Amino acid sequence: MSLENGDLRELYQEVIFDHNRSPRNFKEMPDATHMAQGHNPLCGDQLTIYAQLKDGVVEKISFIGHGCAISTASASLMTEAVKGKTVEEVEALFNDMHAMLTEAQPEARDFGKLEVLSGVREFPARVKCATLAWHTLHNAITQARDTARTE
Repeated sequence: MSLENGDLRELYQEVIFDHNRSPRNFKEMPDATHMAQGHNPLCGDQLTIYAQLKDGVVEKISFIGHGCAISTASASLMTEAVKGKTVEEVEALFNDMHAMLTEAQPEARDFGKLEVLSGVREFPARVKCATLAWHTLHNAITQARDTARTE
């Protein structure tokens, strides 16, 4: 089933508004094994990503912070998408999401609900809003991995 452009735009708006109004996994996580803070100085978005990894798998993930609708919705959608995935799967999804949000013709992949964020590509100034949570999670994972290597 293929959606017309107007239908896709309407779906995009509905999902963004829903996840902005009622963000999933919006809470602190005192027992997080990984954490990072992200800030977009262009629009003031700030968030903290918390993740609890066990044996290389994201068992729990959450976030707190404030930002625009796209930033909040992207963080909410991201937490749902990466729960239960391995670090390698999360890193691959991070790379694919970045490509989807920045390239005119990203590689074919079934993004599921995350596909609604592809509409951000039409607004280059908003790409940083959509990628903030993803970069912050990437930083949390790589900082912890880099710290473990130096100890």
